[in-house]
Amino acid sequence: MPRLNGVLETALYVDDMERSTRFYQALFGFEVIASGERLIALAVPGPQVLLLFKKKLSASLPITAHDGEGQLHLAFAIPAADLEKWETALHEKGVAIEEKKQWELGGWSLYIRDPDQHLLELATPGVWRNY
Repeated sequence: MPRLNGVLETALYVDDMERSTRFYQALFGFEVIASGERLIALAVPGPQVLLLFKKKLSASLPITAHDGEGQLHLAFAIPAADLEKWETALHEKGVAIEEKKQWELGGWSLYIRDPDQHLLELATPGVWRNY
């Protein structure tokens, strides 16, 4: 089988691209690497990109006929040693932690919501067998 190097892009569909961009920049420090009428691309550490698409705008374009609805989930990997620092940073930025969970393999997850109510997870190693 040919090799796969991992997930390159993750897309979220948002009501207000500027509001969402401010949220992800303020909380995670993601840099804008491309922007346009229908999307803003944010650099995530490593060779990864978070795409913020304006809801309903992409579906009207024949070349890129994709769009999304509803609240989605994505997880960001964090070092175990930074779990408490993340809890403090979230509190200081006024971001509510919906749940803090310890997993069978010893990892921890913090769950928060972005401005569009997408569920974001900050996960330490030990959440999955391969992480």
